[in-house]
Amino acid sequence: MITLRPYQVDGLNAVWEYYSNGGKGNICLAWPTGTGKSVVPAIFIESVMRLWPTQRFLMITHVKELIQQNYNVLLKVWFNAPVGIYSAGLKQKDYAHSIVYGGIQSMIKNPMQFGFRDIIFIDEAHLISQEDSSMYLTFIAAMKLINPNLKVIGLTATPFRMGQGYITDGGLFTDIVHDLTSMDNFNKLISDGYLAPLIPLRTKTELNVNEVSVQKGEFVASSLQKAVDKQEITFQGLREVVDAGANRNAWLLFASGIEHAEHIAEMLGSFGIDCAPIHSKRPSNYNDDAINAFKSGELKSLVNYGKLTTGFDYPSIDLIGMFRPTLSVPLWIQMLGRGTRPVYPAGMPLETVEQRLEAIRSSHKQNCLVMDFARNTPRLGPINDPQIPRKKGESQGEVPIKICDNCGAYNHTRVQFCCQCGNEFEFKIKIKAKAGTEELIRTNDKIETPIIELFDVDRVSYHRHIKIDRKTKTPLSAPMIKVQYMCGLRMFNEWVLMQGTGLNLHKAHEWWRMRTKENIPVTTDEALSRLSELRVPRKIEVHVNLKYPEVKRVIW
Repeated sequence: MITLRPYQVDGLNAVWEYYSNGGKGNICLAWPTGTGKSVVPAIFIESVMRLWPTQRFLMITHVKELIQQNYNVLLKVWFNAPVGIYSAGLKQKDYAHSIVYGGIQSMIKNPMQFGFRDIIFIDEAHLISQEDSSMYLTFIAAMKLINPNLKVIGLTATPFRMGQGYITDGGLFTDIVHDLTSMDNFNKLISDGYLAPLIPLRTKTELNVNEVSVQKGEFVASSLQKAVDKQEITFQGLREVVDAGANRNAWLLFASGIEHAEHIAEMLGSFGIDCAPIHSKRPSNYNDDAINAFKSGELKSLVNYGKLTTGFDYPSIDLIGMFRPTLSVPLWIQMLGRGTRPVYPAGMPLETVEQRLEAIRSSHKQNCLVMDFARNTPRLGPINDPQIPRKKGESQGEVPIKICDNCGAYNHTRVQFCCQCGNEFEFKIKIKAKAGTEELIRTNDKIETPIIELFDVDRVSYHRHIKIDRKTKTPLSAPMIKVQYMCGLRMFNEWVLMQGTGLNLHKAHEWWRMRTKENIPVTTDEALSRLSELRVPRKIEVHVNLKYPEVKRVIW
């Protein structure tokens, strides 16, 4: 029996509400690693099949570990579910069951054998390429020949992709119906005891990638390994890891290539630390045995290249050694996500925030130490506020940062105190345009826990609004809807960008669908002409401890 967390209930409700309101697109849930994404398809499938037993589902991912994990969650929810596994790696080829959990590499070989399917769930949905020839799109196209009304639901911790931007920007997915990856939502998951904090430890050793060539937005693998696989640099970095990790339980290291991984494992052995290298040239049974030894505590450390970035679930990881520079924001966040799962001691109650935080304090893991030798943090940003990739041809842009005069650490422009030394910034400070920060989890001026208050809505008004440049008197944006919620003596504003792009547009579509089943308007003026179609919420939840309070949720 699985007890759902409040945000899991909200996510499931968002899926139901989307389809109940007539949504016809392919949707996605964006939840950080460790938040229990696999529960969503399990509960949803069980609920649907109780009502409509003839419905047929697929749950697809790319690694056998995730297939097994997701399958096990379904059986916890529904122990006698009509489910099979289709995966060469797991040595099972069940294709006729009403529910099939499988790997795309195996399933793509004969898509038609799975027959008519109503819904396909895809885990790690950010891996889907926009290219029509990709395995996922080829498979889905084949399945749509059987059922043109096939629906696809994606799950990911990183709802964006290199060269594409958000996965809803022209790709397979049309809407993100529930997003917990924003800075405030991510921080609340930590403060509520659902995620473990990441703690940065500034390293003396840094990997030099100045001469590494770049292709398709990422470092060329061969060039990267040649640049960073230096005996002296590796020795210096690992010496720092050994010193910092003495009281840590489980180390996960990321290497820049297969040979680099082997060299790191060998060198750690010379320090007296047992370490196994995990990569594609090692036999599958070797990798499996090493991972099992790591999870059982027989091995203190693993070093991997290209194997444990997604789908690897071991909550006890409390030190990440980053020896892999990257330009890929999704890869960076996925690697960091291996350390965000908390450890709850068996038998401790977990119903309240206080109980969960006490359980974390009582465990062998209070946080995860991150040693970023690769300098990914200043290049790509923290896990909860990263540099979002842009579409091909668009300038990446830069994130403004300020540099601490006391210790030299990078900080986001919004913070009042340095994340490294606590130095308070003056109002006027030199701002440099560079990506990132030394923070691994960003906060808003020391506000770590959002204060959410519930308000009764007396009435709602809607206005056409355009941002105007004060100097030139020219429009800075397309027309938008300014929504005003009157709640007693308080008034809260919300802006809806019906003519926006990217995530703003998707949020606007979601906003409209929550209020009416009618077709989504194309322009702001069309939306304003159809205000009579919109239902008015009964209550709103507002994040009040912000300079400009933000409406987080409406209640009908």
